[in-house]
Amino acid sequence: MLTELLTGWIATQRWFAGKGRPIDELSIESSTQLAADDPILAHLIISVRQGDRVTRYQLLLGLRDEIPDRLRHAMIGRTEWGGRDRYAFDAAHDAGLTGWLLTGMDVNLRVDPLAFHRVPGVEIDTTQRSLVMTAEQSNTSIVYGDKYILKQFRALIPGVNPELEIVTALAAQGSSHVAKPYGWIETTLDGETTTLAIMQEFLSNSSEGWAMALTSVRDLYAQPRDVSAADAGGDFAAEARRLGTATAQVHRDLARAFPTAVIEPPEVKRMTERFRRRLDRAIAEVPQLDAHAEVAHAAYDRLADIDRPVAVQRVHGDYHLGQVMRTAADWVVLDFEGEPGQPLAERRALDSPLRDVAGMLRSIEYAARHLLADHPDAASLVSRAQEWSARNRAAFLAGYTEAGGNITGADAVLLHALKLSKAVYEVVYEARNRPTWLPIPLAAFQE
Repeated sequence: MLTELLTGWIATQRWFAGKGRPIDELSIESSTQLAADDPILAHLIISVRQGDRVTRYQLLLGLRDEIPDRLRHAMIGRTEWGGRDRYAFDAAHDAGLTGWLLTGMDVNLRVDPLAFHRVPGVEIDTTQRSLVMTAEQSNTSIVYGDKYILKQFRALIPGVNPELEIVTALAAQGSSHVAKPYGWIETTLDGETTTLAIMQEFLSNSSEGWAMALTSVRDLYAQPRDVSAADAGGDFAAEARRLGTATAQVHRDLARAFPTAVIEPPEVKRMTERFRRRLDRAIAEVPQLDAHAEVAHAAYDRLADIDRPVAVQRVHGDYHLGQVMRTAADWVVLDFEGEPGQPLAERRALDSPLRDVAGMLRSIEYAARHLLADHPDAASLVSRAQEWSARNRAAFLAGYTEAGGNITGADAVLLHALKLSKAVYEVVYEARNRPTWLPIPLAAFQE
């Protein structure tokens, strides 16, 4: 039975959000057949109940009379379909079937309850062959040739995904800092239009910000001790400055494309109290943080004393060096969906753009220090890590402010509190997942 096969298979997938908990029930909520011949292509929405939590997932289900070797890694098992036994597999890995997605978007196909959309004014080359990228955890990305990348959202939350909403809005404004959108796929869940996938330009000749930063850090660590970060061959500061400029321009365009607001001092104080509660919970879990609590509380005290409104708008929400790509022309920002584990309303909520700035500053600090975790000369390299981090954070902030990003006195207070709140989150994460990295976020409280 297909549901029994899926129950065993889905628990082993990297994108399955319920690892470590038994599956009480799995049901197929909807099944839409797109290709009727051998191979068959069907789109499934699967409902998984684990205790009192129910999560929906989507699957492109392929069915073949015979399974070729190239698809055995994606096989789910044998099941009855259309009156006879067939091999079932994850069709995202089948280039012979994923072309249906390109064709569907190109012609604005509708096969209830699925709707395919092409962004007005673009052309889609439906001859491109696909390949699944293997790095992602929570979603599946399908690359078509060197032209497109389609992100298939695995766990489904009713509503329009922030990534589709933001990328199409920024592209309509002519922003050079987003990958060009080409199309999307949607359905209806609980009466709400729900994004299933979005396809954008594939930035084939580009470099990830995290990789570029690590190359710069390695170059510095390989230099003699008397060579400064500014004089090392792989200095990243010019790129950090350009990234700051790009970030400010994205924030400006977001403020133009979406509503903005302000939060008054009483709400700022409530924000401060949320930071304090998060700190208390973190200390209870990671006692090493208690020695730094005074530093955090002092920053939160200054934030609580702010007596003017704070501007809020749509932001990225999960901004770090792994979310930006350097093309030949400029920096491009990716993954505007926010933190996938958070409720959709929270990811779409207005926030201070300084939250993104704080995230990037913390990411730069991580780039400087994470290579020290297992380095035999870690103690002697700490000062070099501090130098690299300070130089590149200053360059990023310089680019951000030069391009119109506001960091006045009160803004600086908010930014500092946001950085420490982010570091509190990182302390808990590292304690749970990478204990040898715990010194990285703890260092944030010693500056």
